[in-house]
Amino acid sequence: MIGVKTEEEIGLLREPCRIVKECLAFVGERIRAGMTTKEVDTLVYDFIKANGAEPSCLGYYGYPASACVSVNEVVVHGIPDGRVIEEGDIVSVDLCAYKNGFHGDGARTFCIGDVGPDKEKLVRVTEECFFKGIEDLKAGTPLYDISYKVQQHAESNGLSVIRSYTGHGIGREMHEDPSVPNFGRRGTGPRLPANCVICVEPMIALGGWRVRVLNDGWTAVMSDGKSAAHYENTLVVRENGVEILTL
Repeated sequence: MIGVKTEEEIGLLREPCRIVKECLAFVGERIRAGMTTKEVDTLVYDFIKANGAEPSCLGYYGYPASACVSVNEVVVHGIPDGRVIEEGDIVSVDLCAYKNGFHGDGARTFCIGDVGPDKEKLVRVTEECFFKGIEDLKAGTPLYDISYKVQQHAESNGLSVIRSYTGHGIGREMHEDPSVPNFGRRGTGPRLPANCVICVEPMIALGGWRVRVLNDGWTAVMSDGKSAAHYENTLVVRENGVEILTL
């Protein structure tokens, strides 16, 4: 069932979403070659705590870090560790903050120096997929219209859409109904009600779409070893459009 938030609840959501937005910008200004993914995670933890919030990811089903930091072939849920970020890498940072009884969620993929034309295109098109997906989105839109538009934009650019992971609803829980896939058939799925809050998060790959999970039970890598990118925002579906809370 797709939940609907009151205006009071949406007001409470704004603060964790602001923290997510500002934390992603903070990380984007500081991430560089020579850092470890663990050092990126420390930036996230310190920023969220300094803003009076809690990192939602830390301890979530045993997840051991405050952010997912995914490099190149890691599409999502990369556990921060001693891996050194190198010139030419792309690094996805996915983070959530909990405050006022609500969660905010967002992700960005950062280019480290000169990543080359293929990775640059991948990161650019992944972000474009988000905005294509929410074009004309408003109350009453079939859910999979989002999915269709993401898929069409990715595939028209010669890229693949990850099937194994989806966007989601969000609120008092980090993951709520509905699931928001990045592939689907236009005009299908439940119609989105006004004041539902969802996370739309294209996950797009240079090669095929198949993914495998490493033995740590979290790290999802592309089966063909090619790079993937991730872009996510939390938004409110309104009567006549959307309100993006993490942008």
